[in-house]
Formats: sequence, C-alpha cells, structure tokens
Amino acid sequence: MPITACVFDAYGTLFDVAAAARQAAAEPGREAFAAKWRQIAETWRLKQLQYTWLRAVVDAHTDFWTVTGDGLDFALEEAGLTDPELRERLLSLYWELSAYPEVPEMLGQLKADGYRTAILSNGSPDMLNGAVESADVAALLDAVLSVEDVGVFKPHRRVYDLVGKRFDCAPDEVLFVSSNGWDAAAASGYGFQTLWVNRGGVPMDRLPWTPAHIASDLTGVPDLAGRL
Repeated sequence: MPITACVFDAYGTLFDVAAAARQAAAEPGREAFAAKWRQIAETWRLKQLQYTWLRAVVDAHTDFWTVTGDGLDFALEEAGLTDPELRERLLSLYWELSAYPEVPEMLGQLKADGYRTAILSNGSPDMLNGAVESADVAALLDAVLSVEDVGVFKPHRRVYDLVGKRFDCAPDEVLFVSSNGWDAAAASGYGFQTLWVNRGGVPMDRLPWTPAHIASDLTGVPDLAGRL
C-alpha cells in the first residue's frame, strides 16, 4: 500500500540532542565543561537510552525527563563535574533543542504532498511540546505521540501501536524514520516501512530485523515516501 503517514522519532532524529551541551560549552566561565562537553554529551545520550531499555525490561517505567536527568548525572559524575548549577543549565537547555537544519523544509514538503506527519517518541508530552515549539514546527505536525500513553518505552510494540490508533492506518502505510538503528530495526519488525537516519555513519545494530532504507540526513524523506 502507498505511504499515507510519515512518523518521526524526536530526539536525535528531528532535534539535535547535542545542542544543549554545545550551547552550554560556549557560555563564558564554562571552560572546564567546554573541554569535555563532547564526551559528556555522548555519555548523557547513551545512558539516557540505556535507562529506558532497563526500565522497560524490569517493568519500572518512569517519565523521560527522569531518565534524562539520571543520564546527565552519570555523565557529569564520570567527568568529575558534579556542579548543581551546570546540571540545571544543561537540563533547562534540553527544553530548547534546535531542529536539524533540513527539518522545516522537509516537513513542509511532506505536508504539501498530502502526507500526515507525526512524532512518535519516548519523550514526555511536556518535553515534546517544548521542543516542537522551540523549533517552530508545530504547524507541520498532525500529531505528537508519546510513550506516556502506554507506559513503556520503545521499542515495545505497544508504542508503535499508537500510530495506527491515531491515523487508522495499516503498518505498511507508515514510513517510520529514526536516527536510532535499533528503533528503525524494531519498527521494521513491527511492519512499518522504515528509514534509518545514520548521521554518524555507525555500524548497523545486530538485531533480528534491519531498516529498509538508510540515509545520512532527512532531506530525501519526501522523495522516498513518494516512491514507496
């Protein structure tokens, strides 16, 4: 069946998760953080994701804001920068993550082509609304779907079920786009058409499924949707 909806992961896919650390590192008086910000940002993101997986496995769900803070605490302690003011600054900046440069034009083209568009994210609704408003893309999205509606993090199948419930469509009518290889792979197993946005050129995760398509950014999403 042709694609009727294009659905995107949020963090790392539409929104640059390193933006908070990058911005803080550029602020005056943060030389110690600036020297380590790239590693801190990488560890922060990794632990944030690991905590979602662990909580899903042991059925100990919490909101994404909690695991975001927990991941940051680990990263800062590992770097020897347990500064409460720095922590609060980084968390405040996380509410204002910038979108990748190609995002507004890409979403605008999808809407012009008649596709329904949505976010499907681990993020809590208030976090997602903050990011969408900060990036000024609310008018280009038909829905912002959060795992909080089902109480478990991706890649649980109940999360992907949210798309069909919202748009009343079959899985193969959905092009699901994620920068997380494991997310795109699991979505392929679910039955979505999938695109993995592999910005970093990293190897594919060893999982039972693989993403159907791979790209280095989001520019080609409208063309791909039209070809499927």
